[in-house]
Amino acid sequence: MGARMDVVQAARGWLGTPYRHQASVRGAGTDCLGLLRGVWRELYGAEPEAVPAYSMDWSEPQGEERMWAAARRHLSEAPRDGLEPGNVLLFRMRAGAVAKHVGIVAGTGTRPSFVHAYSGRGVLESPLSEPWLKRVVARFEFPLEVL
Repeated sequence: MGARMDVVQAARGWLGTPYRHQASVRGAGTDCLGLLRGVWRELYGAEPEAVPAYSMDWSEPQGEERMWAAARRHLSEAPRDGLEPGNVLLFRMRAGAVAKHVGIVAGTGTRPSFVHAYSGRGVLESPLSEPWLKRVVARFEFPLEVL
């Protein structure tokens, strides 16, 4: 199994985990960032930096792109066009808001999908439909050379 599929397998291991704001414990609770953090720990060990407490609005009042900045520090930027299994997608949930949702591409081709933690739903694999694709503002990759 290739490195990209290792990312997908790790993400799918979180399916069914309930949604819990600021949590990152497989099977017990997580939010979308917690899912990404948990996959990182499974693949690499310790997280690259401590995550400060954050509110549900994700710095929207200040207009700060905190999640985007953190992704740039620890992941490799990838072109926005095209999808590869294991890509990390950053979403802007509404126009003018900060990017504050993240998911991991699981399926590509004619039935693209992504794994994410969604408030009220938990961790699920969702179709990467046109409404979701329109919200993608950046695409990243885990540092695959060290997997």
